[in-house]
Amino acid sequence: MNKKELVEKGYELAKAQYAALGVNTDEALKQLKEVQISLHCWQTDDVGGFERPDAELTGGGIQVTGNYPGKAKTIAQMRQDLDKVLELLPGRQRLNLHAIYGEFGGKLVDRDQIEVKHFQGWIDWAKKHGIGLDFNCTNFSHSRAEDGFTLSSKNEENRKFWIEHVKRCRLIAAEMGKQLGMPAVHNIWIPDGSKDIPVDRYTHRALLKDSLDQIFAVKYPKEHLKDAMESKLFGIGAEAMTVGSHDFYLSYAAKNNKMICLDNGHFHPTEQVGDKISSCLLFVDELLLHVTRPIRWDSDHVVILNDDIMLIAQEIVRCKALNRVNIGLDYFDASMNRIGAYVIGTRAMQQALLFALLEPIATLTKYENEGRSFERLALLEVMKAKPFGAIWEYFCLQQGTPVGEEYISDILQYEKDVLLKR
Repeated sequence: MNKKELVEKGYELAKAQYAALGVNTDEALKQLKEVQISLHCWQTDDVGGFERPDAELTGGGIQVTGNYPGKAKTIAQMRQDLDKVLELLPGRQRLNLHAIYGEFGGKLVDRDQIEVKHFQGWIDWAKKHGIGLDFNCTNFSHSRAEDGFTLSSKNEENRKFWIEHVKRCRLIAAEMGKQLGMPAVHNIWIPDGSKDIPVDRYTHRALLKDSLDQIFAVKYPKEHLKDAMESKLFGIGAEAMTVGSHDFYLSYAAKNNKMICLDNGHFHPTEQVGDKISSCLLFVDELLLHVTRPIRWDSDHVVILNDDIMLIAQEIVRCKALNRVNIGLDYFDASMNRIGAYVIGTRAMQQALLFALLEPIATLTKYENEGRSFERLALLEVMKAKPFGAIWEYFCLQQGTPVGEEYISDILQYEKDVLLKR
């Protein structure tokens, strides 16, 4: 048998095993095919952006480690890399941009002056690929953030600057959604906080609330724009107090029906973000996830198929919330091939979702409702040994993308032909 025949045969055998448990593998693949994963643009160039050629990352503990060859140095190189990534991924993807990734023509355009025209090239690129875009204001690595505060700053001139920046970012995101015919998610994350114990937490949080109220006073159609806000436990230089805490944003989001963004690197190491999903979905219409792999804490390693990611995927599927949870990736690893980092992480998230879609949920729920804890646990363990990999490889084959380890050699060839020549 050739590789295609082996994969197809493997799928038929696996399909029969899952069918015996009441699981329709064809339906699982159909659902997986429609899930969109938002690729974070900053993996291509280590969060440098194209605002200033000499830009250095500052604010909130943002740090990239490693100096692997092949970093994208221009937007053309970045798009070339993203084209390659999309070629190697099954399913559907989007692209998530930060405001510092505009096309500014070599001129310094300050962040309270950015316009749609600076991102029209990205919109046209997304149209060409038939994908959606998401967007983020960039409230770090700027002189007006050097004191550690942006939207919560007691310096009113600085605060107005950042309010205007975020307003413009929402307008740009709404135009992206309008032109592409699918809503863009705009996410707000700020590094605001205090290194040592503050006395006046309340005023900073009151100012942040007022800033958000001003920002969201401008309304856009839901089919063009979705608003999200992202909390963090702490950052380097903001260890004692983070203004935009989980409690703050969750309260604001629930009251105003905005999306809360759950980044699984932004909590205590023992907290499971997967456990938060069902709670949040009861109080807001949609969620945004930033999926990463924290080692010790928010180190933003490449996502792999581990227990944390599995629980996140299982909760989404078990809550029947695939249409209510927006999934984005958020990590930056410069210690390895950056295209490879994209492919590993995206495929890991898709694999976790597929594993969850292949669960015999009706049977498991029946056992749970009847108090049959032994049967529930036993079946959960049995599922771990089922031929999930055969279903995944068939999905890749269906999608016309590399199967199994095939993508490794493809990426290494791209590295030889393109990346090492930069």
